[in-house]
Amino acid sequence: MRADLHCHSTASDGTGPPAEVMARARAAGLDVIALTDHDTVAGHAEARRALPGGLTLVPGIELSCRLRGHSVHLLGYLFDPADDELAAECAKIREHRTARARAIVDRLAGLGAPVTWEQVMSVAGGGVVGRPHIARAMVAAGVIKSPDQAFGPEWLDAGGRAHVARYAPDPARAIALIRAAGGVAVLAHPGAPARGWLMPDADIARLAAAGLAGLEVWHPDHDQAERGHLRALASQLGLVASGGSDDHGQLTGYRIGCDTIAPQAYERLVALASGAVPVSRP
Repeated sequence: MRADLHCHSTASDGTGPPAEVMARARAAGLDVIALTDHDTVAGHAEARRALPGGLTLVPGIELSCRLRGHSVHLLGYLFDPADDELAAECAKIREHRTARARAIVDRLAGLGAPVTWEQVMSVAGGGVVGRPHIARAMVAAGVIKSPDQAFGPEWLDAGGRAHVARYAPDPARAIALIRAAGGVAVLAHPGAPARGWLMPDADIARLAAAGLAGLEVWHPDHDQAERGHLRALASQLGLVASGGSDDHGQLTGYRIGCDTIAPQAYERLVALASGAVPVSRP
């Protein structure tokens, strides 16, 4: 069984609609795919409708969190999407995402970058607005040549000329919300230096004590040494060694299925959840 528990669609900052993501997952030979868009479950209904035979969908989300000023992402799976507190927190995060994106566009204008809010919204196509949409709008406006050039000290990253901070909950609070909604929480890509911060093992241990269920070991941004370290840490803390492609479609080179997890790891996560069940079609 091949299970990829991390991918994105146009419901957030992926480039393909949920139906296309499901089709690509099956074409890649996957048996299980989790749709984990940023701070939204808006893509789940379309993904269910488009689910091809032989593929199982794990409804999920990637929650934006913040710890001591650092960005932290938390994957939640198989929670009740109608849970009032979790839904309210997601709505709050999305509202702040939009406000930050508008502020970034204003800063870009002040820097002479001809990017408009209408261009960003056109790129987002109704999905949750994020910096990748702004980066793509910057490419279209001729400000930069590729979206990755937007992420650095010159433009959108912390310390950059157009950087704007935004609200995000503490990861321990996000874990509590996911668990209260019957879901399981997995820490996303904690060992990726390109993302600006390697989370210390002591912080991961504190999140494990707060109810974290798993640790993303298998991720394209983790080298072999980091995978070995995180796998050992997961074992030490009693966490599930999870992972996935973190595919964003064209933005990441259509890499869905490039990282998968062991069947036993998938089964452990499913067994820990009570808010929802995987969706399968024969």
